[in-house]
Amino acid sequence: MTKTQRLRMTIDITMTILSIILMGGNYLFPADLVHEILGVALFVLWAIHITLNRRWYGAMFKGKYNPYRVMQTFINCGILICTIFLMISGIILSHHIFTFLNIQGGLGFARIAHLLASHWYYLFMSLHIGLHVGMIFGNKGTSTSAGPSTGSWSAIIPRIILALISAYGIYAFIARGVWKYLILRQQFFFFDLERGYVLFALDYISIIILFATISHLIASRLKKNR
Repeated sequence: MTKTQRLRMTIDITMTILSIILMGGNYLFPADLVHEILGVALFVLWAIHITLNRRWYGAMFKGKYNPYRVMQTFINCGILICTIFLMISGIILSHHIFTFLNIQGGLGFARIAHLLASHWYYLFMSLHIGLHVGMIFGNKGTSTSAGPSTGSWSAIIPRIILALISAYGIYAFIARGVWKYLILRQQFFFFDLERGYVLFALDYISIIILFATISHLIASRLKKNR
């Protein structure tokens, strides 16, 4: 793995951790200022991420599109659009860092946009992770195709664990009402204080694993067909 790839991986992991923390709203850090600082940090990392991948964005309108490239482009553009809406709505909702802009009005739109964009961002981010599972693990233990070691315990056990986590991810996706936020059936963020933040984080991690697994399986099939 090259230094650039290590840097990209470090940034991606940091962005994922920040995203999980930020998805909990202000319940982990009651002060709005902490949430805003972490949000700004995430956008700075996004700026670096886009800079490192500027060649990919520059080649979007070049060459032919196969099914895998369509999937990759759709996911990446989805993340970018959500990031833009998160940035704009976050600035409007700011009570500390961006108050010097003296933005008046638009709070209702910004609140709904922030809630909607944050959950779609989380979904696209999870799908994005699935596209790069091979790079993260060095193409070891992530293949979905049958091979010589398919029947060995070293290959079966990780798949069983992954299947169990993904199954729990389905439960968490429903129980946490994530699907409601995605279609605005729930317009206010609800945090179950009785279940605590640790379980909240574990639930959202399982959701990441669920959609990353789905994305990886689809991408692997598309690459194989290509």
